[in-house]
Amino acid sequence: MRIDKGRLFVLSGPSGAGKSTVINRVIAGRDDLRFSVSATTRAPRKGEVDGVNYHFTDRAHFEQMIENGELLEYVEYVDSYYGTPIKPILQSLEKGVNILLDIEVIGAGNVRKAMPDAVMIFLAPPSLEELERRLRGRADVPEEKIISRLERAKMECQKIPNYDYLVINDNVDDAVNELSAIILAEQCRTSNRLHVLGE
Repeated sequence: MRIDKGRLFVLSGPSGAGKSTVINRVIAGRDDLRFSVSATTRAPRKGEVDGVNYHFTDRAHFEQMIENGELLEYVEYVDSYYGTPIKPILQSLEKGVNILLDIEVIGAGNVRKAMPDAVMIFLAPPSLEELERRLRGRADVPEEKIISRLERAKMECQKIPNYDYLVINDNVDDAVNELSAIILAEQCRTSNRLHVLGE
């Protein structure tokens, strides 16, 4: 059923929680939900594609985007900027398309301030022990980064009460189903459907 405007969904969670896997499976085969591609000044990693994984740009251009008010939110992390271009989001929402953002907790807080109607979802691992196991299972992650990511995960999990929904990724299928159910429930809100009855 068509809705007047799309909804903005913000997904946060620590590195290793499985955000990319869950997002890819939720979006697959849907035309009513799009993933918002962030902009960054960091260099592309192996296998990343400009315009698919990120919009890769230089620092001068990114700072011009900040000055021109072209970003919904942005943060500087490890000497690189990360931000969300606002124009494609607003255009999609106006067309009734839902948008899903994958943003860390500080950026998510900034989105909530700018767009209070955004639906905030936190994807968490079942435990920090399981998160550590997953991070150690990635052969390309050095020990100091594992320790740093675990410390950051503890900080991020303290922000869970700021979110509307909590999905615990103990099983990928269950996490995908829960995220899909949240999106469906939000589409069924009375405020999104009254126009169907001529209200």
